[in-house]
Amino acid sequence: MVSMKAIAQACGVSVATVSKALSNHNDIGIETKTRIRMMAKEMGYLPNSAAKALKTKRSDTVGVLYLDASNGGLTHDFFATVLNGFKETIEHKGYDITFINVSKNGKNDMSYLNHCRYRGFDGVLIACIDYDNEDVIELIESDIPVVMIDHGWPGKCGILSNNVKGMQDLMDFVISKGHRKIAYIHGDASSVVTQERVKMYRQMCERNNIPLRPEYLREGKYRDTVSSRQQTEALLALQEPPTCILYPDDFAAFGGMNALRDAGKRIPEDISIAGYDGTLLARSYQPALTTVAQNTEEMGRRAAELLVRMIEKPRSVEPRNIVIDGDLLQGESVAEYQE
Repeated sequence: MVSMKAIAQACGVSVATVSKALSNHNDIGIETKTRIRMMAKEMGYLPNSAAKALKTKRSDTVGVLYLDASNGGLTHDFFATVLNGFKETIEHKGYDITFINVSKNGKNDMSYLNHCRYRGFDGVLIACIDYDNEDVIELIESDIPVVMIDHGWPGKCGILSNNVKGMQDLMDFVISKGHRKIAYIHGDASSVVTQERVKMYRQMCERNNIPLRPEYLREGKYRDTVSSRQQTEALLALQEPPTCILYPDDFAAFGGMNALRDAGKRIPEDISIAGYDGTLLARSYQPALTTVAQNTEEMGRRAAELLVRMIEKPRSVEPRNIVIDGDLLQGESVAEYQE
């Protein structure tokens, strides 16, 4: 690695002069400054990041804490596109990204907060499921700037998908097609996302004078075809099966599709279905799945922009949640229904 001392020797100046030239100090002549900088470039000089951090009090690095309960990793449709939007924007603004180590197997494991401080992160994006985790709570409530994805926290900043409007639009569309026996296989009941969607499902039933049937509201798992298949089979076994089934996400809907087809049911001629997320695979399927496309790329971009402002101009940012609307994709899996 090329040092400032080597540059000083090549230019015939002191190390202090090289340091000032590379730091753009005004007490160095333009010609000398230009000559030193050209020499540094020719020699392949790179500034020491640790030294830079000591001077600026910033590392120009942000951490990403990503915990996925389904163990889908970066193949998770929702989080993968959020993180992609975040990555493109944060890197464009001059920051590097490091994923926070989430393994807890060694005797010297650090908490998430200690990991962030050890790495000197300027800020952290939190995209996870388990907000009851003590380590997650400790990090959120620390003095490190954090932005959360799809979760709100008192006094902190979050980027949320509009799950309330998304479920409202989906239910409104299904009801407009004449369906009144609408089942909803939702995700983990402890999830805030699930709670918002279930609440709107109930409200839309009440607004449209549709009887709330407990047997139509069933708990499955996000991104799990096995549980969605099992719950679909249970719904078909009812004395009055639903005419339309809503699934927690597009991936889970595939499990329901398999159960329906094994039972000899045609989609949407015999029964209608809808998913959530708006994945490309679901839109490419035949029939194209009715779903709500979450604006995940925009969520990632907005998260990056907000985190940078929190790092660079902290006094200009008030704790708040930014809610991003999705779009209903009507698809072909919900048919008109008449008694």
